[in-house]
Amino acid sequence: MKLISKLPAVGTTIFTTMSKLALDHNAINLSQGFPGFDADPKLLDLVTKHMRAGHNQYAPMAGVPILRQRIADKTKAMTGIDYDPETEITAVSGATEAIFAAITAVIQDGDEVIVLEPAYDLYVPSILLNKGIPVFVALNLPDFSVDWEKVKSAISSKTRMIIVNSPHNPGGYVWSQDDVNTLADLIQHTNILVVSDEVYEHITFDGKPHISLMTHPVLKERTFVCCSFGKTFHVTGWKVGYCLAPENLMTEFRKIHQFLTFSTPTPFQYAFADYLLDERPYTMLSDFYQNKRDLFCEGLRKTELEFTPAVGSFFQMVSYGHLSNESDYDLAVRMTKVDGIASIPISVFFNDRRDPKMLRFCFAKNDEELLEGLDRIQKVRFR
Repeated sequence: MKLISKLPAVGTTIFTTMSKLALDHNAINLSQGFPGFDADPKLLDLVTKHMRAGHNQYAPMAGVPILRQRIADKTKAMTGIDYDPETEITAVSGATEAIFAAITAVIQDGDEVIVLEPAYDLYVPSILLNKGIPVFVALNLPDFSVDWEKVKSAISSKTRMIIVNSPHNPGGYVWSQDDVNTLADLIQHTNILVVSDEVYEHITFDGKPHISLMTHPVLKERTFVCCSFGKTFHVTGWKVGYCLAPENLMTEFRKIHQFLTFSTPTPFQYAFADYLLDERPYTMLSDFYQNKRDLFCEGLRKTELEFTPAVGSFFQMVSYGHLSNESDYDLAVRMTKVDGIASIPISVFFNDRRDPKMLRFCFAKNDEELLEGLDRIQKVRFR
């Protein structure tokens, strides 16, 4: 039987590839973006509590009401913005589902979607599966800021959506108020919608605030804001997140969600609803990760690698082009096999696989693991 692939150019993700390579060669895995430590025991106990309380059947399609209310309360407290928990908030099986459902809800055959590169590898396949046309705009290197003139030039009569990500993966850039205002000005008199990937919303450094797109009145009315409990609370394997959007957009979003996953694991939802009563686990998260970033960057300064400390996310980019012409993919593989340290080559985040000679390291790991990883990085020989 002949099968025609809907994604012929897509293979195994680089994250799976590098994690397996790290496992096979007993390397320290600073490649895939997941925390190297467990969640708060209080959160784990809450899941058990709700399992034993009988919360083990399907949750309501949009999410259990108490969780949606707590998300609304948290959002109001953090941003001053109101979302109706009945009609504008949906619990989902990870921000990955939220982004896919948002794109699927609105993109139709021939619609153009602007993608700022380097970009998380979910965005483009989601566009292509919905017969949309990705339009690529490169971010400024090495800081990964947005070139707004390029964005403006990329907008056409067919542009239906722009996908944005702040704090940025892989670059660590955090949008400024000027960035938010400029985007609003560009799309105010158009039919362009926005997917805002804000999974690292609580991980910013050096006093730099996260400015959600929801805080701008023009953008709030046309944006799907996608968030992740997994990233915030160190439980990426639970795959729980949420989406916020105005009612007209959320109505279409839920039409996709109900046939994609229908609902998200019930005891996890109740556990998060209880856990959100204490704001400290997320309001103190930036300090927790800044200590890890600073530790990692202190070690990097003992190498010849060039870098600027990340402003957000739990990734640190490094440049090595002044040391070697080796491709980033070959270097990442060699470092994993020979030096015992795994990273992600940045070229995989570009549609044309351009190679700016940069690697991404994840510092969301125990300090002991970071220190051992730094020791191995310091011993790498460049060709």
